[in-house]
Amino acid sequence: MTIGFIGGSGIYESLPLENIRDVETTTPYGDPSAAVTIGEFGDTGREVAFLPRHGPDHQHSPTNLPYHANIYALKQVGVTHVLATNAVGSLTEALSPRTLVVPDQIYDRTKNRDLSFFGDGIVVHQPFAEPYCPEMVEHLADSAEAVDAAVSQGGTYVCIEGPQYSTRAESEFYRAQGWDVVGMTAIPEAKLAREAEMCYATLAGVTDYDVWKEDHEVTLEEVLENAAANEDAIKAAIEEAIRAFPEDHDCSCHSSLEGTINTSSEAIPEETRKRVELLVGEYLD
Repeated sequence: MTIGFIGGSGIYESLPLENIRDVETTTPYGDPSAAVTIGEFGDTGREVAFLPRHGPDHQHSPTNLPYHANIYALKQVGVTHVLATNAVGSLTEALSPRTLVVPDQIYDRTKNRDLSFFGDGIVVHQPFAEPYCPEMVEHLADSAEAVDAAVSQGGTYVCIEGPQYSTRAESEFYRAQGWDVVGMTAIPEAKLAREAEMCYATLAGVTDYDVWKEDHEVTLEEVLENAAANEDAIKAAIEEAIRAFPEDHDCSCHSSLEGTINTSSEAIPEETRKRVELLVGEYLD
């Protein structure tokens, strides 16, 4: 088992790993946000692969992030399970800034993103009713509780395009739907992880109340300050999740492409086939 750790806003460095090596990768979808840092986690001997989602200097915006290259690069180095982190705004009084959330649903409000590895001659219709691996959601929430972090399990993450924050009308609309947190990076990352047959869940750190709260306006200063305050709790929870993860864990995520390819193998263009071989090769042979 190799566990991937994708660091969101405020998480630009890996966990304390030993025997570290940086792996520069090239993918059919371009270059990832950074080299993949791989090392052994403490005395567990478990291999962890770290990637800062926005790059080491936060140079990639939510719309233009190399999501495809990031997930593909983790797949290339053997990652089977992904623990991600996100900075989010709260849509409810119950989730105050500096609270952690492990969402179990996503609502996609993005407009300008490529949502799939597939296309160009291969059509894949994959179930996505549970966008986060339910077993990973429970494990991640339990791990946060084990390190005494203030954490809430479950809820809906509404993913907006960004990079601007919400208007007040949008924020009120999201609240009226009963959604819980708002962010900019869950999509297409969660969809691509599923297409790569990885178990995937995220630990979101609340940085603000979005703009629905009276006399409250989101500022970058507030977001960065609270993201930094969340960092220790997030890393402690991720470390516990890695330490306590069952060595033999397996679930339906790892075979989620089975029966979903709607194009006959013979009809797939050779160039497309080469691009997706790592992802679906076993189903095409």
